[in-house]
Formats: sequence, C-alpha cells, structure tokens
Amino acid sequence: MKIQFFGAAQTVTGSKHLLTLESGVKVLLDCGLFQGMGAEGGKRNRNFGFKASEIDFVILSHAHIDHSGLLPKLFAEGFRGKIFATPATVDLCGIMLRDSAFIQVSDLKYVNKRRAKRGEELIKPLYTMEDTEEVLDAFFEVDYLQQFAINEEISFNFTDQGHLLGSAAVNITIKEKARTFTLTFTGDIGRPNDQILRGPERFPQADYILCESTYGDRLHEKIAGTEQRLLEIVKETCVQNKGKLIIPAFSVDRTQELVYALDKMKHAGILPRIKVYVDSPLSVNATNIMRKHRECFNDTILNYLKTDEDPFGFENLEYVSNVVRSKELNDIKEPCIIISSSGMAEAGRVKHHIANNIRKANTTILIVGYCTPGSLGSELKVGKKLVQIFGEYYPVNARVEVIDSYSAHADYHEMIDYLGCQEVSKVKKVFLVHGELETQQAFKNRLEDTGFSTVYIPDFLEEVTI
Repeated sequence: MKIQFFGAAQTVTGSKHLLTLESGVKVLLDCGLFQGMGAEGGKRNRNFGFKASEIDFVILSHAHIDHSGLLPKLFAEGFRGKIFATPATVDLCGIMLRDSAFIQVSDLKYVNKRRAKRGEELIKPLYTMEDTEEVLDAFFEVDYLQQFAINEEISFNFTDQGHLLGSAAVNITIKEKARTFTLTFTGDIGRPNDQILRGPERFPQADYILCESTYGDRLHEKIAGTEQRLLEIVKETCVQNKGKLIIPAFSVDRTQELVYALDKMKHAGILPRIKVYVDSPLSVNATNIMRKHRECFNDTILNYLKTDEDPFGFENLEYVSNVVRSKELNDIKEPCIIISSSGMAEAGRVKHHIANNIRKANTTILIVGYCTPGSLGSELKVGKKLVQIFGEYYPVNARVEVIDSYSAHADYHEMIDYLGCQEVSKVKKVFLVHGELETQQAFKNRLEDTGFSTVYIPDFLEEVTI
C-alpha cells in the first residue's frame, strides 16, 4: 500500500492523505481546505494533485473545514463514492459545508469588487452551493466503535477523539494478498479536560500511525484559572474601558465552550450585566446540533444540565443570524461581547467586526485557539501593528489578548499520554502530520525518547510505500 500526503504535511491545514492499495482501490483520509496560506493556499485548494474521479471512498475524521472543506470540490470534479463519518460529523458537515460555500461567495464579492476596479481578473469560488448539496448525499454514518467493512480489503472503526463534536480517530485494518496490517489516523487529538466533550478514547494497537502534531513543542496553560481570566478580560474591557470584546471563535465547540463558561458565570451571579452576541448563523445551527448529541458530552456538563437545562443560553445572550442585525452591531455604542466566526479571523462576519473596531483603543480582541501562520488571527496574536483586512491595511490600536488554554488540540504531554495505549515495539512507523516542521521535529524527538523506533515527517506530495 502507498500513502501520499496531499495536505497537512509540515503545515497545520488542508488535511488530505491518500491510501492506494495494491489492488488499485483509493481511500482518501479527510479532504480539507487549506486556510491562511495566502496565494500558496489558494493554489493548493484549486489543484488536488490527484484525479477526484479515481477516489473510491473518503473517511472523514471530523467536520472542521481544514479537514472537510474541499469535499464539495471533490464531488464537482468527479468523485462519486461514499464519505464515511460519525453521525455528529455528518450533521455538522451539513451546516459547515453550506456555510463554507456561502462565505466563499460572500467574501469574494468584496475581493472581486476591488479586483474589478484594478482591472484584474475576477476570482471564482472553489465550489457552489449546488456542489455542496450534492456531496452531502454521499455521506454515510458509522457509529463509534462499529467495525465497518468497506469491502473485502478494508474495514475500520471510529474511536472518540474529543477534539470536536463527532471527531474521531480512524482505525483501519487492511488485507493485502498474504498480509494484514493496521493503520490509525488520529485526526486532531482532543484534550482530556475539555469543558463539554469526553476526552480522547484509547485506540486499538496499530502497525502504522498517522499522528497530528499541532502542539508538539509546547504545553498549554493550565485550565484552572481560564474562566477567571476570561472574566477579568470581560470586566477590564466592558466595565472599566466601556468597550467591545470581540472573540473570533470557531462556530462549533469553541463558541459553545465560551457560551457555557459565560452561562456558568451568569448562573453564579458574577457576569456583568452586558449584552453578549453570538454573531454567526453557523453557530446558531451548531448549538442546536450540540444540544442533539449529548451522547458526546462529558460527565461534568451532564451534571450541570441537572441544574441548568440549557448551558448555551441565558439572559442578555442573543444569537444573531440575520445579516442586517449583524451590521447593526457595528453601530452599538454600549459595551458588549461579540463572539463570531471564524476562529482564525480569516473569514466570515468576525472580519467585519474586527475591521470596524480595530482602530479603537477600548476594544479588545481575544484570541482563544490555534491560528495558522499567515492568518489574520495569527498576525494579531504575534503583535503586528498593521494588518490587512479585505485588501486594506488597518492600524492595530485595539488591545489583543490570548487565552491558549481554550485550544481543542492536545499539547505534547497530552498527545504522548494519548499514544500511551500503544505497545511501542509493535508500532512499525509513526508519520507526523498536521504540524509545522519545527514543531514536528521537536515532537519527533519526544516520541523517540518514549520508545517509538521510527518517527517520520513526510513532505508535501511525498509518497511512501508500507
């Protein structure tokens, strides 16, 4: 069997790994959109590097757009197989892929308006809403721990990964001629102390592992004190400075985790009486899907539900779907909190909110998760004083704060603990994906120190035979 790495190879985006069996069967693990890579990302998004029509099946680890976002394009270019995913991932993709199609068209209106003025060629979206609707019919639900046979050569099961509602590690058994071997694709590894989701689950012994490495060179801040720090930032921004607190947050999980934290503060009587806006149609729909899939919740929030039947709703909280209402938030003078997608501030309504408030010294922009290098969120996070939004440059007069402990990616200690369920002498090779090269090299050294004999960092487009 051959593995070729078409994304998330020495970078933290565009997850896409192609398995080609000796029989010629092709299975794609994830089909993610490259985000935050500028012109290079655009080029990679428009050219798969393989023929979509030759892909027989897709197995999807989770619904984040950097893992699922090119599925409509895959269909548009000829893919006609099944896409296997957990029930919650199927539900989330139903809203997230539609949202991705809408955002591309919407954001390109601004970009193309300026390109037209400069006499430049207009940019076409990667795919249409019609492509999205058609690919959604190709999804097939597989429950956690259900052993599912795709054909006589390939079977797999999903184990809970705790990174996102429905996220999973993909544990594959492959029969080729006289040999049988196992391969686990971790997807994105979640954290054992997520505020809402269950922690990552032990996975079966594997011969080969494709392992994410996003935070392979660092440890997160301790979760203890995170909500207190959030409350301090709310008070400093909204009470003392009478400004707006803008939080770019992924619409699924991160937004609900923030709302849940604010809900607990409200329940305890310590949240200032200010308006909180969740400005994202996707967040509204995602919250409803979160309510539907309580089987993914951990014991802590299940116990909280006994005293508060809705952890994602409270007085002074408003979910905003309407575009007109979203624009009205720009005219609001009183202090407030605006939680809006995307989490990397690279697309969606949050870019408009940042553009309208970034020059104001009493505004705070709070970054609460990983941001791909080159994204607007990353530029704010590293302290740039001049950033580009919709083709125009803005001085950063707003205060920028960071709370890394809200990250849904495990740090290196948590990832090593997660891999601790494996008998290392039986693991023939670990491939590190979904990480920046310097980070991967640091994580490679740590894994070798724990006993993994062969840890390899593949290049983009590299093909490996196993």
